[in-house]
Amino acid sequence: MNDIDARAAAAARFDIPGRVPSFIHGEPSFSAGGDDIPVIDPATEEQISTLREADPAEVDAAVRSAREAFEHGPWPGMDIDRRKDILYAIRDVLRANSEELGYLETVNTGLTLANIERHVERMAKNFEFFAEVISTVAGETYTQDTRYLTYVTREPKGVGAMIAPWNAPLALASMRVVTCIAFGNTCVLKPSEYTPLSMYRMVELMHEAGLPPGVVNLVNGRGGITGTRLVGHEEVDMVGFTGGTETGKAIMSAAGKALKPVILELGGKSANIIFESADLDRALDGALTGIYANNGQQCLAGSRILVQRSIAEDFIARFAERARHIRIGDPFDPTTEIGPLCYRAHMERVLSYVDIARADGAEVIAGGQRATGFERGLYVEPTAVLAPSNATRVAQEEIFGPFATFLIFDDMEEAIRIANDSRFGLVAYVWSNELNTVMRCSREIRAGTIWVNTPMSRELRAPFGGYKESGIGRDGMHDSLQFFTEPKTTTIPMGAVPAGNFGKR
Repeated sequence: MNDIDARAAAAARFDIPGRVPSFIHGEPSFSAGGDDIPVIDPATEEQISTLREADPAEVDAAVRSAREAFEHGPWPGMDIDRRKDILYAIRDVLRANSEELGYLETVNTGLTLANIERHVERMAKNFEFFAEVISTVAGETYTQDTRYLTYVTREPKGVGAMIAPWNAPLALASMRVVTCIAFGNTCVLKPSEYTPLSMYRMVELMHEAGLPPGVVNLVNGRGGITGTRLVGHEEVDMVGFTGGTETGKAIMSAAGKALKPVILELGGKSANIIFESADLDRALDGALTGIYANNGQQCLAGSRILVQRSIAEDFIARFAERARHIRIGDPFDPTTEIGPLCYRAHMERVLSYVDIARADGAEVIAGGQRATGFERGLYVEPTAVLAPSNATRVAQEEIFGPFATFLIFDDMEEAIRIANDSRFGLVAYVWSNELNTVMRCSREIRAGTIWVNTPMSRELRAPFGGYKESGIGRDGMHDSLQFFTEPKTTTIPMGAVPAGNFGKR
């Protein structure tokens, strides 16, 4: 089946809503005062739907619904086994509708259908995993002071503003939502205005699975309108955001004015270090995957590829040759490896770095322009440049596209220094079969996750997040519990305890 047939077959089975509303207290809601925003298919550049932006009044309604559900609804005080059952039911419903969700996400993001299939499964696993986590949460008891019994319980924190990005909506928005609600909180989710289709359907399906009204509300719109009102709302208790660093700074500043805690997973300019002691064939596969997967649009991309000088010439040549043979095409075509970028302004920004690279003295060794052979579509060739130093803009700034920057190093000390010479610190990749090299890099590279001899892999039990400007806080089994709950200490005397004699005569 070719891409036209695959796209047509999917379109015949699944509907794209003509207008995408918000979803408040279990029902669709169209803002009376919001703007209409076109929803574009990046593979065809055609408008496929219209998003109704949530104005401040509609955001207020969504937050009120979440607050009502938290203060008076069944969810926060629900027996854990019952809450688990609903999370498992959500998992099952999402899996049962995975093809529809995959279609909506593919047509809206431009990510390949094969890639989206992994995102859909990750979405379902998020609900499954945190259903399991909440069954393991235990309190603490202290009896060291024999006069008292002191115990600690954990309670849900309140209403969360959960803001999700456009580059992997199902996988990342579901993580934001489930880490919040699993522990008994309620939330308002704001997806990107560029990618609302799968998000609306995901929330709708969550309610079909039995989620009580108000536990998850959805508002759509731009950051400056919908997002600003949501983050600053006086009834929002905490903020979770996945996205760009500059937006994250603005969110943290706004939340800080009301002392709202934030968890932020932000940008990256991650080092992918190839030592001469590596299995170079596997390292080559990993380096290509690390930058070109997800159409290059991922915060954990290995976008700075550091290669040891003794192997650099051959490795870079092999990389460039492979990059030139990557199959670009319609995301519904099963043979496509890279689809279009998500929206036009982003494509233009990515392409602008080709001129920036040349101005900084870098050599373009692959790609560097819009892909040819397409009448329409936001397609960019897989691009790679060889930079003269780590001080260049293409080595320091997050480009967030299929754009690799190569740097050459001589020894391990230099590789670690270059890896750490960045305002980001999300992940790092190390390719070497020498234990000393691996262990030293793990110890000295300042990044939240170090992947050794493997492309990206997510262990949900472990913390995930970044150093420096790559974020604040961590997602994961223990870290999410710490962020989304409040500890409460209760102390009970084991007998009569003197209470003082104030005022006695």
